[in-house]
Amino acid sequence: MTMQQDGYRVGRFASNLEDIDREVARLAQLCRVPLLQRGVVERVLHGDDSVCGTKNSRAFVKLHDLLMLHFAVREKSADQLGQRQTAAIEMVVVERLRKSFPDLAADWPPA
Repeated sequence: MTMQQDGYRVGRFASNLEDIDREVARLAQLCRVPLLQRGVVERVLHGDDSVCGTKNSRAFVKLHDLLMLHFAVREKSADQLGQRQTAAIEMVVVERLRKSFPDLAADWPPA
């Protein structure tokens, strides 16, 4: 595989994860889920809507499903690019989301 092909694959996975995670962040804000707090992602994946600061069943189901999609894409990325490259992609995506969606780490309601 050429460097150009590898760069394309990395860019494709980064773009896919960023698109998915941006929508995850939007839905988390809509549901008032402090997604970046420890243990919250796992609770959403297990269908625990008590992490929501508001009742929005449709948005919560979409949030759950997109988180599942995130992990499926992440697994495929790890298979094709390796764990190290995938972790580096995720760090960049999470940092961008922290800047764009600072409320994802906050308690609801915000102070």
